Amino acid sequence: MPVVTLPDGSERRFDHPVTVDEVAAGIGAGLRKAALAGRVDGKLVDTSYVIDHDVSLAIVTEKDPAGLEVIRHSTAHLLAQAVKQLFPEAQVTIGPVIEDGFYYDFAYERPFTPEDLAAIEARMSELAQADQKVTRREMPRDEAVAFFKGLGERYKAEIIQSIPSNEPISLYGQGEWVDLCRGPHVPSTGKLKAFKLTKVAGAYWRGDSRNEMLQRIYGTAWADKKQLEEYLHRLEEAEKRDHRRIGKELDLFHLQEEAPGAVFWHPKGWSVFQSLIQYMRERQQAAGYQEVNAPELMDAALWKQSGHLEKFGENMFLTQTPDERLYAIKPMNCPGHIQIFKHGLRSYRDLPVRLSEFGKVHRYEPSGALHGLMRVRAFTQDDAHIFITEEQITEECVAVTRLILDIYRDFGFEDVRIKFADRPAKRVGADEVWDRAEQALKAASQAAGIDYILNPGEGAFYGPKLEFVLRDAIGRDWQCGTVQVDLNLPGRLGAHYVDEKSAKRTPVMLHRAIFGSLERFFAILLEHHAGRLPVWLAPVQAVVMSITDRQADYVRSVTESLKNQHFRVESDLRNEKVGFKIREHTLQRVPYLLVAGDKEVAANLLSVRTRSGKDLGTMTLETFSERLRLESESRGRRTLED
Repeated sequence: MPVVTLPDGSERRFDHPVTVDEVAAGIGAGLRKAALAGRVDGKLVDTSYVIDHDVSLAIVTEKDPAGLEVIRHSTAHLLAQAVKQLFPEAQVTIGPVIEDGFYYDFAYERPFTPEDLAAIEARMSELAQADQKVTRREMPRDEAVAFFKGLGERYKAEIIQSIPSNEPISLYGQGEWVDLCRGPHVPSTGKLKAFKLTKVAGAYWRGDSRNEMLQRIYGTAWADKKQLEEYLHRLEEAEKRDHRRIGKELDLFHLQEEAPGAVFWHPKGWSVFQSLIQYMRERQQAAGYQEVNAPELMDAALWKQSGHLEKFGENMFLTQTPDERLYAIKPMNCPGHIQIFKHGLRSYRDLPVRLSEFGKVHRYEPSGALHGLMRVRAFTQDDAHIFITEEQITEECVAVTRLILDIYRDFGFEDVRIKFADRPAKRVGADEVWDRAEQALKAASQAAGIDYILNPGEGAFYGPKLEFVLRDAIGRDWQCGTVQVDLNLPGRLGAHYVDEKSAKRTPVMLHRAIFGSLERFFAILLEHHAGRLPVWLAPVQAVVMSITDRQADYVRSVTESLKNQHFRVESDLRNEKVGFKIREHTLQRVPYLLVAGDKEVAANLLSVRTRSGKDLGTMTLETFSERLRLESESRGRRTLED
């Protein structure tokens, strides 16, 4: 006599075991049709799952985020079924859900072509329209191994042999196709209405470069065609905004194999990079930070003492000197800042001590993970460490949070979400210390009026943290800034201050970054603004152009005057048509295009237009200078150029 409790608190009583599908049908035909899966006592299950005892049940539809995951998982199986029908000799391996889609890895004698992908996608559509029922069954381990070996699927057999012996082996079937999977899956293939195969790439079996290379087919799946079209549009827009493409077009930077994961900055790119640093330097100085600089190379013993060597050793660059002393290139800045804090006697009256650094750090990233400026091995952090008493945690966290959000607004990021990451499984420090740190950060978040999302187990190894996630112009999320409460590292590295009773006390240390990695933030800015950086950041803020050689002296004079006012301005005196010049500098995303012909020279004026094509008419140099000054000083809060 199972009693099923629904999300609204109502109960359904049955005198016999029932499936999730039957419960949905009892509620309404519309819900049954929309049901993709069920959530029984918090666990996702198929609609065929049998309920034989009292449970809480939620029917999962496409409106539930979990429903979209079930759709994508099921579409991965649809992909594998189509591949096996078209290419029977291909062997299947794994097909998980990933962000915005799925993939499936195959072993096949030749690379899949774009024509193959089109044929596979067409067959997937046929299978979806056939509305094949999806069924689940369990099988003993040895029988399952023999079953897949009999099909010639050695990878599946190997996967089963690696599953713990106490776990059930479940298989899902649709039509003639059977696959190993935990599930759950949609009730039938007809539920899969909107999908697209996107690309094929190489992938090592089990992610190990010593193993054979497989072919990974990527795809995306959504609840309906409209969502799919919107996603494909975002993909197209993201490709246009790719910072690597923009960086090449605007001559900002490049990367090359001789320095994997390190950036070669060109003059224009370096100008923007330095503008970011100067901006942050001014904001930090106004907020009471003192800028410092710590060595990049320090004895590995220091990193062992801090705990970084144990936690991050495989990602650190280590070097041994002829006298056999082991050094590490710093992967982060915190131990260096603690050394600076320790140098000299500190009183409670000195706190907070806010130390900031634009610190160059190095971390080993696998070559396959490197991605333009987004994922590098050498990067610069706008790092800061604030030494305080426990009583100062709330006040200082509130101040830091407000500073971070205010800075993001300057760069055009109004939509910022905050995550609270608590203790990870691998950490330093006692649980009671973590309890205090987490409670303090939660209290500070409440005082700052922050609504956060819990990100369990993702804290730093020394303390909990707030993560600031920016949403860009095309809806993508980027985790950038962090605030971390650390009650562990200062003590491990011997930092202390003298309290009001002349006793030694260990300070609390707040780790704080806003840009995070300047290289990565630079890339995010390029993609968010599609290369059209705000006037105050643009590497070239204006170009002054002549129509004929007769205006050359006037153009040089205007350019020189603007440069003397510390604006980033260039002149274009080439013997080209002015329309050609305007188009070229528009493609270079220069905010302002100034044209001087005979009429402008005679009247001591400039014809001004923006990169968006807006004609601002003629104005004096003084009027334009004032306009440029206002935009430069507003730091993006006031936009005039478009």
